[in-house]
Amino acid sequence: MDKLLIPRGLQRTTFEKFLLWIIPWLALLAVGAYAIYLCLAEGLFHTNMDNRFAFGIWIFLDLTVIALGAGAFFTGFLLYILRRKELKAVINSAVVIGLICYSGAVLVLMVDVGQPLRAWFTFWHPNTHSMLTEVTFCLTCYLIVLLIEYVPIVLKNRQLRQIPKFLVFEFELHKLMPVFAGIGTFLSFFHQGSLGGLFGVLRGRPFAFREELGIWPSTFFLFVISAAAAGPSFVMLTTTLVEKITRKRLVKDEVYRFLGKVSGCMLIIYVLLKSIDTLIWINSTSPGNGFPAFEFYATQSFGTWILFTEIVVLGLIPALVLLSSRLRQNKRYLFGAGFLVCSGIMLNRFVMTIQTLALPTLPFDNFLTYAPSWEEVAAFAFVIAYGVILYSLTFRYSVIFPQERELGQTNGELSMREFAQSRSVFKQPKFVTRLIDTFSSTK
Repeated sequence: MDKLLIPRGLQRTTFEKFLLWIIPWLALLAVGAYAIYLCLAEGLFHTNMDNRFAFGIWIFLDLTVIALGAGAFFTGFLLYILRRKELKAVINSAVVIGLICYSGAVLVLMVDVGQPLRAWFTFWHPNTHSMLTEVTFCLTCYLIVLLIEYVPIVLKNRQLRQIPKFLVFEFELHKLMPVFAGIGTFLSFFHQGSLGGLFGVLRGRPFAFREELGIWPSTFFLFVISAAAAGPSFVMLTTTLVEKITRKRLVKDEVYRFLGKVSGCMLIIYVLLKSIDTLIWINSTSPGNGFPAFEFYATQSFGTWILFTEIVVLGLIPALVLLSSRLRQNKRYLFGAGFLVCSGIMLNRFVMTIQTLALPTLPFDNFLTYAPSWEEVAAFAFVIAYGVILYSLTFRYSVIFPQERELGQTNGELSMREFAQSRSVFKQPKFVTRLIDTFSSTK
């Protein structure tokens, strides 16, 4: 039955080896499910968060995976709106990654709120003055869009394609993909921005507070641009990771280079705007609120090194590497820079959540410390395990990479040709070679 579900022309490992790959992730999924049960059934006292440190590892990692999952909307925008056909090779993978990131983030938010049965209150009794209301609506709507975009990938299954109605539905749904890509871009722009704007309007947290550009703080736009920079890099890294695990070529090298170029262009814009925003905050915003900026970096845990690392080491350097066509030819530089981009966005989200709450805001406040409990770690491990399982099942039983079949046939032809040449060279006696050379020279 397993072989009948695998797409034609694609090679997959045996079902036994696939089970050996899935079983550890299922075990991690079970541990995470138990941690989630404890938090929902017995309360959030299982976490190390409190009223003063309300944002912990869940919010920090939620913001991170939402930014990394932005590859779905930005890749769709470039492919369907700007007609960059190079990205057709990775659009399915970007959609699956986006679905995993957003559904996992929504799940963790439900655990963090602690009252998932009252989640509908947000929609029925919205606080129109809160950015979180916009985030909730946009996240939910975009998750629905991702589910719709995921349906054609499921319908590419070998058995489902034999059902005429499913085949027609998939064909008609593909016609609407540009529409869903436009809707997804619109929704993602606002919820990515509002997640950043949430910190920018915190007047009680002068480390995060920023001046407004129009009706939004500067962090609104910085979050959007940083997510657009990290998304293509994360798609690039996950694709090459799948290639390493499966030992197959899944996309052509020019696709990687194009993703790197897009990420580099967006990143250099982000670094420029982030630098300007930081200088304004240091010289104007923070002193204007009565807090010299250097005081926020007086502690050893959050010294000026973290600001330098975020902007220069994990921002400017990978941007310059990705913008160099010569360096993009080298996969080590390409993937190394992509890893630095994702690390930089992760560090930025860490600074905006953990560092913002740890720093004192009043003269008599103490520097707060926080370490997540095992339930917090296990709950997010549930999301990771769920993502690996969903991606593995989709990769095995559907077509995520359209170029896989073409590249597999090319690699097979080359390997057979090289094998035949090696056999002919190995078996050909030396005197035969001499006779052929002599005959050629006399002729």
